[in-house]
Amino acid sequence: MATTAQTGSPQPDSARPDRTHEVPPHAPAPRPANPTNPAKPAKKLLPPGQISRLGIAAVVVTVVLWASAFVGIRAVGPSFSPGSLTLGRLAIAAVVLGLVVLPQLLKNRNLPRGREWWPILAYGVMWFGGYNVALNAAEHLLDAGTAALLINVNPILVAIMAGVILKEGFPRWLIIGSLVAFGGVAVIALGSGQRSTADVAGVLLCLLAAALAAVSVIVQKPVLRKFPAAQATWFGILVGAVCCLPFSGQLITELQAAPLPATLGLVYLGIFPTAIAFTTWAYALSLIDAGRLAATTYLVPGTTILISWLVLGEIPTIWGLVGGVICLVGVGLTRRRSR
Repeated sequence: MATTAQTGSPQPDSARPDRTHEVPPHAPAPRPANPTNPAKPAKKLLPPGQISRLGIAAVVVTVVLWASAFVGIRAVGPSFSPGSLTLGRLAIAAVVLGLVVLPQLLKNRNLPRGREWWPILAYGVMWFGGYNVALNAAEHLLDAGTAALLINVNPILVAIMAGVILKEGFPRWLIIGSLVAFGGVAVIALGSGQRSTADVAGVLLCLLAAALAAVSVIVQKPVLRKFPAAQATWFGILVGAVCCLPFSGQLITELQAAPLPATLGLVYLGIFPTAIAFTTWAYALSLIDAGRLAATTYLVPGTTILISWLVLGEIPTIWGLVGGVICLVGVGLTRRRSR
């Protein structure tokens, strides 16, 4: 006796296999949202005008702690040279942040591989190494407020590079505002040049630090799509610390001679403006466009001047104030939207 299947008679609906979820042989397999960790969805940038509460908190913490760094560097400057101060900050930050990052790394084993190290090495050398050495050297020659005003060129550079490299847009007002802000930097430099040639060197060192930081932000942005903020920051800190190892002998000698307040100041710089603030910055950068986030650092100079006045009694010269106001006006223009 022939079966139903043998006779070719149609099978009842209840006997038919469910093919609604079958994928045609020629259809490509769906790609995970996060290639490095398929189980974890990729982070999405927040639309303009929107930012989470954690993002706002991260920005505020970053601005305040980075502003305090300018004052702290100025305060401990007489006891530590630029290179040894950088190494001390990074060594302390590496230990403190490592206590948070290492347990997660040992658990997830989410280490960079191959070419993933290249951008980490780049911003580790430029930002955590070169930027800090240049800024420390500049603050041996300039007051904290003026240094902060000059570093304020950094967000403009970030916005320009983000528009070109990261395709975040290149509006007309960005160009106009950048030209005005650079005019403000020229005023600060002019005033410094009238006082002494040493101050001109300080201005140039600040501009070098700003350029290194701007390039580093652009390089770090893609890394934050693959690694958490704390890990990306810790990797960079380790790279910067290795670069500064030649200053080890100098750091040991200066630590032995430094007064207790200066040593405590070094510890503060390592924990708060370095380990914490760079991590909160990286977290915010993982959520927000680089150009938009960089605009928040426009608040750093004013905050620095206030802290410097309260702690060190330093007030920038009239040239520094006028140039700083021009910088802020230019920065404000970059935030305007083209119609």
